[in-house]
Amino acid sequence: MKKTLLAAVSISVAAFAYANTKPSDSSELVNQQCKISAEAVTTLKGLRYGNASIRKDVSSLINNHLKTQENRDVAQKALNLMVDDKSIDVATLESKYCS
Repeated sequence: MKKTLLAAVSISVAAFAYANTKPSDSSELVNQQCKISAEAVTTLKGLRYGNASIRKDVSSLINNHLKTQENRDVAQKALNLMVDDKSIDVATLESKYCS
């Protein structure tokens, strides 16, 4: 339980700090959100979260930090692909879904 809370807090702090440095959804912000999503998905898979829980938790990060609906949709699509992917390696997920 402590690992889960620590992972969630760490990911949320990183996402929040980065999102507050940019006034709008730049391509850099969208790419950074994708990397944060890959890290979160990998961490939560390692903690044996269910796919629905992973989608819900990471989706809330996306919705809180990306301002435009188009970018949210792109990030949600990447998130769903990451969750369904069998890989539990951050670098692999980033290379497949973050461009």
